[in-house]
Amino acid sequence: MPAALRKSPRSAARRRAREIALQALYAWKLAGGLDANAALAQARTLEGWARCDQEFASNLVDKVIKTNELLESSIAPHLDRSLASLSPVERVILLIGAHELSAHPGTPFKVVLNEAIELGKSFGGTGGHKFVNGVLEKLARELRAGEIARVRQAV
Repeated sequence: MPAALRKSPRSAARRRAREIALQALYAWKLAGGLDANAALAQARTLEGWARCDQEFASNLVDKVIKTNELLESSIAPHLDRSLASLSPVERVILLIGAHELSAHPGTPFKVVLNEAIELGKSFGGTGGHKFVNGVLEKLARELRAGEIARVRQAV
């Protein structure tokens, strides 16, 4: 496999961290909102924890829970239906993506979108990744307008 197509160990560990965060946040949503400490404790028990970027996974779980209402209010205007009608998996993927777009400016918006799409393909329902992509693209245009303009100018 060409080196350009191989994932670096760091990006693979971050992808695993997103998967762990998704699973922990999914359980958090289904349980009606455990506190962040309980969700983090659960994340640490999941398969793959030892090989993930643990700091990143912990940050995702903690910050998504603590800023849930703010994240949901930033997502809602970009939906064609209510948040409550989304599957828990799609909802959590959107929360993770919205958090990364708003709080991790060092992660390129295209990476955030791609990682959300991959989570949707792996864990979501048929076609759910397309919905997630559409919503996060709209949110990225709002939160990362300057970055998107620079990317378009460079092409």
